[in-house]
Amino acid sequence: MKRVKAIIRPEKLEDVKAALEEKGYFAMTVYQVKGRGAQRGICLQYRGKQIKVDMIPKTEIEMVVGDEDVRPIIEIIRASARTGKFGDGKIFVSPIELVAAIRNDDEIGPE
Repeated sequence: MKRVKAIIRPEKLEDVKAALEEKGYFAMTVYQVKGRGAQRGICLQYRGKQIKVDMIPKTEIEMVVGDEDVRPIIEIIRASARTGKFGDGKIFVSPIELVAAIRNDDEIGPE
């Protein structure tokens, strides 16, 4: 099993959710986060003055999926979140050792 974590533009969340749901991927956790990439923020004009915005609002989507679902999910997120501009985001994939349910004693992972 793998954790797929995607940091995307907030305005792309509904597009990504719809695209994932269309392919049968429903379970996810969504966080509102702030961050910056290599461009180190952006500069905006406000009342004639230039203001540097250091930390930019982003949306983080986290999913735990089977190994075979990682590539399709990455492609879905890329296709639905891409604008072609700096700040489109990143996707991180990491292994999950164990998943334990709270409601009952179900566990998925090593014996």
